Amino acid sequence: MQVSVAKRRKVWNVMIQGTGICKSFDDLQVLKNVNFTVENGDIYGLVGRSGAGKSTLLRCINGLLTFEKGDLTVDGVHVNQLKGSELRAFQKNIGMIFQHFAILDRKTVYENIQLPIKWAKVPKEAMDARIKELIELVGMTEKTHTAARNLSGGQKQRVAIARALALNPKILLCDEATSALDPSTTQSILELLLEINQKFGITMVMVTHQMSVVQRVCNKMSILEDGEIRDSGQVEELFKKQSPALIKLLGEEQESFEGKNIELFLSEKAGEDELLAKIAIETGVPYKIKSGKLDKYRDGRYGRFVINFPDNDETKMLECLKKHGIDYKVLGKGQDEAR
Repeated sequence: MQVSVAKRRKVWNVMIQGTGICKSFDDLQVLKNVNFTVENGDIYGLVGRSGAGKSTLLRCINGLLTFEKGDLTVDGVHVNQLKGSELRAFQKNIGMIFQHFAILDRKTVYENIQLPIKWAKVPKEAMDARIKELIELVGMTEKTHTAARNLSGGQKQRVAIARALALNPKILLCDEATSALDPSTTQSILELLLEINQKFGITMVMVTHQMSVVQRVCNKMSILEDGEIRDSGQVEELFKKQSPALIKLLGEEQESFEGKNIELFLSEKAGEDELLAKIAIETGVPYKIKSGKLDKYRDGRYGRFVINFPDNDETKMLECLKKHGIDYKVLGKGQDEAR
């Protein structure tokens, strides 16, 4: 029943393509000319404050909502053109995970996972094998015949993930899948989703307002604000460049100081986290660290540090940064000069 990464990537490099999508509820326009691209195998984050349009866009992707303008293709299929049996067949290839699990408390772990497989009329022997495989995948073997009402929140979400994978979907949509969980449980669920993505190549789209979720598992993201996508790109690059949309979402402000101020972007992967000390030794410049932050991104870390030093030391500092290939941006006094 398992599908290899190679097979999943046999046709389309672009899995989801949205162009000029507009969606309204009565007189309220929720999505405004939305454009985005999700490639095969991505874990794509849709982030923004409540009411930004994230969940609405997610429901357009799986055909639960229609939209007035634009085009949305999923695995080469124009979603807004589907109706009836065609729409139901299309939705079999998309799994969905919700914030509050949406499993049946009176049924056992086995019975909850069984529901979509039974509905698809899979023969009993194959169905039993598939359910056993999924229960093992999500680490719930010992709870196979336990009623869902007796499970913890994290265990319920594992059951929901197994059920969403029951029909071997090409895409997994997660709508605030960890918002109802404590930090430790959230971490374990994110590790499971990352494992599923890497093992089976399933494309994932994750709606969340938790930046820690995006940093831990997503490789790309879009920032939504008032129904519009204000910025998109690789997660690490967006955090490095600190676009106005991201700064606004995080509630952070760039500070300006007397003298020269440079923002450095350091990566643990390149051993750059040790370069702050080397800069001081090599240049002899008495700089000060005015702010700094070290964030986790998937299996590594990256940091942003603002250093301040006298104006007449600028040439010496920039030469050192360029020598070591460090990404930087000059701040303050109207300057915005990125390497």
